[in-house]
Amino acid sequence: MTKWFEEVANDASNIVSSRVRLSRNWEEYKFPSRLEPDEARTMIARLKQNFRDLGDRDGQFYEYEDLELMEKLDRTALRERRLLNRTLAEKTTPGGILCSEDERVSMVLNADDHIRLQVLASGLDLQECYAKADALDDYINEKIPYAFNEKYGYLTSYPTNVGTAMKASVVVHLPSLTMNKKFQELLGDMGRFGTTVRGVYGRGNENYGDLYEVVNQKTLGITEQEILELVANVAGQLSAQENQFREVSLSRHRLEREDEAYKSYGVLKYARRMTLKEAMTFLSHVWAGIADGLLKPAEFVSIYRLMIGIQPANLQKRSSKPLGREELEAERARYLREELPKLV
Repeated sequence: MTKWFEEVANDASNIVSSRVRLSRNWEEYKFPSRLEPDEARTMIARLKQNFRDLGDRDGQFYEYEDLELMEKLDRTALRERRLLNRTLAEKTTPGGILCSEDERVSMVLNADDHIRLQVLASGLDLQECYAKADALDDYINEKIPYAFNEKYGYLTSYPTNVGTAMKASVVVHLPSLTMNKKFQELLGDMGRFGTTVRGVYGRGNENYGDLYEVVNQKTLGITEQEILELVANVAGQLSAQENQFREVSLSRHRLEREDEAYKSYGVLKYARRMTLKEAMTFLSHVWAGIADGLLKPAEFVSIYRLMIGIQPANLQKRSSKPLGREELEAERARYLREELPKLV
């Protein structure tokens, strides 16, 4: 089945994806950090049994994986596809994940909270993500009573998530805005609106691929609809500013932009070794080139899908043997040569 990220378009909206995540806890149990391993396994088994008809409820096929038994490589691959965060990918205590075949919907059991429900979609589709999450939230609450307080709302392991216990986020592609000297200052200003903007891929302060996630800071004293509108508005503002910079750049330096896009495509199409940073940088340039009409692929390709495909764990999983650093770089280059279509 097609994964949701294979549908991400390379258009001028700059909006990559939307996500709504709900944190919930079962009133009957202590928070995960205070559960003994045997208690956690019992709770997970009961949740799994309760959710056995989930697929019948929404018409999708769900697969369950035991995170405690899962290899580290597989957990890391899930993190690269944004189904687990870094903490969960490295966690070895009892846990599980229910995931739809297209990876749009996932439910992590015994993470920071008993249940972390997540719905993903390509493009700007927060309202649809929330509608799906809300319906599944009702389904879960039919099975188990939530830890809920009339004054404070949903109770969670982290006080910063109390209230709606909802995080809404939008990933945007900002290759031109990133080059602005005041970009970091601009990101800092987003806090005034109640959002955080952070890099999606990279190490330390580096961000590979010019992808940024806009996410709400507050969950208490604000409604779900207000959160959705806030995040969508900030993402829209960043996208609009990105397009302004692109237009100026194209009008003043079109030849340079074309040269950058074609050179990046050429390296991706013919290189024999490629580091992750190099590949993500060149893919970002190609993505911008396609969005601006400078490059015309012979067939549709989701550049975001390629960005996920070249991540170390997902790349390693496609190989029949463990790969060293140089072998991984060679495999990354081979994958890109095969997956990147010709230009017309």
